[in-house]
Amino acid sequence: MRKEFSVYLDLVRFLAAVLVVIWHSNNRGIIAELLPMSQYGHSAVIVFFVLSGYVIAFVTATKEHTPRDYAISRLARIYSVAPAALLLALVLDHIGFLVSPGIYSGVTTHDFIALRLTSSLLFLNEVWGVSIMAFSNVPYWSLNYEVWYYVLFGVVTFTAGRRRLLLCAGICLLLGPKILLLAPVWWLGVYLYRSPAAYVGERAGWVLFLLSLPLIYGFHHYDLAALLTHWLRQVIGETLWTQLVFSKYFLSDYLLGPLVAMNFVGFRGIAHRFALVFAVAGDAIRFLAGFTFSLYLFHQPLILFFAALIDGNPQRLWFYSEVMLLVVISVFLLGSVTERRKRFYHRQASRAVDLAVRARRLLSPVSVVDKG
Repeated sequence: MRKEFSVYLDLVRFLAAVLVVIWHSNNRGIIAELLPMSQYGHSAVIVFFVLSGYVIAFVTATKEHTPRDYAISRLARIYSVAPAALLLALVLDHIGFLVSPGIYSGVTTHDFIALRLTSSLLFLNEVWGVSIMAFSNVPYWSLNYEVWYYVLFGVVTFTAGRRRLLLCAGICLLLGPKILLLAPVWWLGVYLYRSPAAYVGERAGWVLFLLSLPLIYGFHHYDLAALLTHWLRQVIGETLWTQLVFSKYFLSDYLLGPLVAMNFVGFRGIAHRFALVFAVAGDAIRFLAGFTFSLYLFHQPLILFFAALIDGNPQRLWFYSEVMLLVVISVFLLGSVTERRKRFYHRQASRAVDLAVRARRLLSPVSVVDKG
């Protein structure tokens, strides 16, 4: 992967997280006005899915050649932030609710703590007709999709034959339709990396990149997501539509995913033209991108907590500014001891995987051969 394209993907990843933050901050009663680009929140998650598929295909082709390496990297990435995000939401929601219950009206849950923690840590919150909130951490839903895409990809990549078929079938039966509905969007990213047809020259790159921008804008300007999900609601009925929860936009996601792919394919063909720009800004972009996962998973409970503590007026911009400044500072501090400590979590994941392997060997049936 060219350095310039890698930096571009880091920039896209960080900006997508910022869009999710803007979306949630605009829906949590801390500002009355509609913020610019606040309607891009769900679309940003679709960008994450395409980007994730692309990056996973890249790392397995260039670095992570064994199931052990793959498992360690995924565990280190996910569990460096996810448990901390759950604990943060649990504690801050409790304190914030005591201070200002009104802020939390309809956006958090306090019951079945053990169930919520367990299902969230195992990423089973969105299987079949289940939809379990990770306390106030609504963005956590996407991990319940993405982690299982990692698992399915690992099975497809590192197993073969009947074993692969049985494992994939078993996982799909466990997950149910909701998670699988958005899987094609994630696998589109894998296709972008692996398919020679997705690599274009500079001229085609400029066309695809420049064309993708107005198309993505038009997708949101005409609110195709709302139009398509409204039609879907009429076709399948209110009950089934409601049970889809975060997958109820899958029809429009199937349109947006290829537009994001068009953008990536196009920029990959012209990335070398931005060598000077990224040579200057590359370090700053990579630094900010290093907090993307933390920003995505920590921001929701932090917004509610600081809004409850300050208890300001949503009509005043200063209230919003105070809350978001504290959120940014907190994400920086939390990210410094979670996401940024890659080596520490990689070592812990390595130990966990080795322990699991040893336990499996001990529990496996041992055939005794009588040599007498």
